[in-house]
Amino acid sequence: MQPDWISGLIGGLMIGSAAALFLLVNGRIMGASGLIGGVVDGSGWSNLIERLAFLAGLVGVPALIALATTRPDTHLTGNLLIVAIAGLAVGIGTRMANGCTSGHGVCGISRLSPRGIVATLVYLGVGAATMLIARHLLGVI
Repeated sequence: MQPDWISGLIGGLMIGSAAALFLLVNGRIMGASGLIGGVVDGSGWSNLIERLAFLAGLVGVPALIALATTRPDTHLTGNLLIVAIAGLAVGIGTRMANGCTSGHGVCGISRLSPRGIVATLVYLGVGAATMLIARHLLGVI
């Protein structure tokens, strides 16, 4: 097996385990956009420390791993405008879908939630179409 596949498998197991543990301990779905949204709009301040700890781990652990290992070549564009537009599009999409990949993709599909399955199919399809257009038709990525 190629190292990238092994890293992906380990990462998937870690995300799945974290989602299961979050659900068992808190009785709530582990949706990163919902956790962030509750911090930003103030609706999640009753458990602010828990949310901030989760978000710190979400950002901090990959940062520590990146420092300790060699990073794979992602072929990410150097055009910061494209990166900013992509980030805004993802943010708007998660608000429109009332969730993100962790909420719908990881937790929703594992619970056989029709809404989660449909949302996951939609964002994967839109992502594929966006890459097709941006890379192959417009050549901006």
